[in-house]
Amino acid sequence: MNTIRSVCVYCGSSPGRNEIYAKAGHLLGRSIAKAGLRLVYGGGTKGIMGAVAEGALKAGGKVTGIIPRFLINREATETALDRLDELLITDNMHERKHKMFEKSDAFVALPGGIGTVEEIVEIMTWAQLGHHRKPIVFANINGFWDPMTALLDHMTAEGFIHTAQRVKPLVVNDPEAIVAAIMVAGSSVDAPTEGVQSVIDKM
Repeated sequence: MNTIRSVCVYCGSSPGRNEIYAKAGHLLGRSIAKAGLRLVYGGGTKGIMGAVAEGALKAGGKVTGIIPRFLINREATETALDRLDELLITDNMHERKHKMFEKSDAFVALPGGIGTVEEIVEIMTWAQLGHHRKPIVFANINGFWDPMTALLDHMTAEGFIHTAQRVKPLVVNDPEAIVAAIMVAGSSVDAPTEGVQSVIDKM
């Protein structure tokens, strides 16, 4: 039985230098909506974040935005946030990340900056520790994540990732193929994906 009902997307709040990134975000958002899944994301309405949400909303999808209060005027506008069918405002980044984890059955990293890297690496860390088995995807648009996947391979080869099978993310180049990859991965998970809350709270 497939456990995928929602997909969390991490990505940049700016568009980047190549328009292909925002286009990929829009396509991914649309694909999530067309599959009948809920988009969970950081609540921003600008950059790639905005493109993902726009793609999902235009396709009639359900969108949950989770944003810290202090970022509302930096990454979004209140008018644009009114379009989301669910908006959660948190007190800080830590609370935001926990809520995103709790509400999501899979995670995708589109191109982004340090914040995007930090978010997806934390999810991989929790997987390595055995706290969840939710699918993790690098949306490798235009080879953006090649350096990251090379680093992970290097860490494994040098003996620093001892449970590599737990953190082996899917690497998908085509944004419109990501949802299908997630659904296949989700159907093969034979253990609960919720994680151990008491342990996660200590992280």
